[in-house]
Amino acid sequence: MALKSIHTWLAEYNDSHRHPTNKRLHWLCVPPIVVTVFGALRALPVGDVWLNAATVAGGLALAYYALLSWRLALGMVPVLAAVLALVEASHAGLGALHLPAMAAVFVLAWIGQFVGHHIEGRKPSFFKDVQFLLIGPLWLLADVYRRADLDLGGRVHG
Repeated sequence: MALKSIHTWLAEYNDSHRHPTNKRLHWLCVPPIVVTVFGALRALPVGDVWLNAATVAGGLALAYYALLSWRLALGMVPVLAAVLALVEASHAGLGALHLPAMAAVFVLAWIGQFVGHHIEGRKPSFFKDVQFLLIGPLWLLADVYRRADLDLGGRVHG
């Protein structure tokens, strides 16, 4: 099975994210969801500050992104570094409250996502393919690239 191109993934994702309110809600909700997923992974009692479930997952996500578009993967490096720094600060600073805080923000952000899709009148893309959960953050970054007139790279077909 061939890997879809980043252009194909983004076009498919965009099909269910056209309504302006849904787009705004995604800009508001996807970043906290990303933070909270990494926050939950950081809460797993394995590893240390530098090597833990969150940092391993981040490395795997970057590898996947690099397969799709090295340019977008490169752009995700500082984003992921900021996410991991925020997660580590929360983990160290909140202690036992870290995981409940991550869970609360996760639930609220997903409520926002589902409100956006209700307004859109389309189901979230991940109902079609779970890989769209990894595409959402790239969709936001790709929008930044388009606004800055930066090439996304990646294969055009696939």
